[in-house]
Amino acid sequence: MDSRKLGYFATVARAGSFSRAAEELRIAQPALSRRVREIEEELGQALLVRHGRGVRLTPVGAAVLRRVEEIESLLAQIKAEAKRGDLALRGTVTLGLPPAAGLLIGPPLAAFFAETHADVVLKLREGISSLIHEWLSEKRIDVGLVYNVVPMDGLHVIPLLREPMVLVGPPGDVLRMSDTEELRLRHIAKLPLIMPSLPHNNRRMIERAAARHEVRLNIRTEVDSVALTKAMVRAGHGYTILTYSSVHEEVARGDLTMHTIDHPPIIATLSAVMLKETATTPLARELTDALRATLLGLIQRGIWRDSATSVPDPSVAEDP
Repeated sequence: MDSRKLGYFATVARAGSFSRAAEELRIAQPALSRRVREIEEELGQALLVRHGRGVRLTPVGAAVLRRVEEIESLLAQIKAEAKRGDLALRGTVTLGLPPAAGLLIGPPLAAFFAETHADVVLKLREGISSLIHEWLSEKRIDVGLVYNVVPMDGLHVIPLLREPMVLVGPPGDVLRMSDTEELRLRHIAKLPLIMPSLPHNNRRMIERAAARHEVRLNIRTEVDSVALTKAMVRAGHGYTILTYSSVHEEVARGDLTMHTIDHPPIIATLSAVMLKETATTPLARELTDALRATLLGLIQRGIWRDSATSVPDPSVAEDP
């Protein structure tokens, strides 16, 4: 529908006369009458009743006029805000977070949005990688934060952070290696492991690393909950492999132990993932920038492990 024609209609309705509206708009009255008639034909409804003294609105015309005035008001607001340079983001953006990393990222990210984007509602949903992929495909979230994402058609992936994965054991556990102090993947193969089931992204990556080094992992239990996995390790039912950020609090309290995997180091990559059609929207871009800044801040303050490194934004050119 032509917005200019709607403006012509609104002017006629407010003026109560085609002749007065034509003078105000500085166009010929027959041309103005023709434009309004075209809108009525497009809508299939009469918007104005012509009479000897001018025109009056029909009930449908009155409803259309209210809508047109809402549009005019919104356009005027946009122009005013753009002229002042404070055109703010508005709306709702939903982020899917992995359970453990979400506990670190969620609070500072929400605080940032509350401070900088008062007109944006940030929704946070927690789920494992397979759920986050499902929510993205169903458009139930706008952006997902996923470890070791598998590239897929239709997805836009932005790496944000890399960190080594560690072997996690029960409290007081001390691994004694007979031939070396380094913890190697072949040593881990001797241990009973509690791991997520396939096709979990972390499980897939660890299995690939084991296969490359001709190691067969001893997976005794499959658990798709980080919290339950940690509880089972704490109770002495086995070991698991997680990112340090997933267990830092428990390690600090002494509830779990952590052992660095030396050869080969297994590096987890945390990425922002979204549908390609979403990637260009202002809210998605702003959320991605906020995630990057939040992660960098957590690393700099020592809240995230020192060995974690943020991935530079490829859209920002470095100084020569």
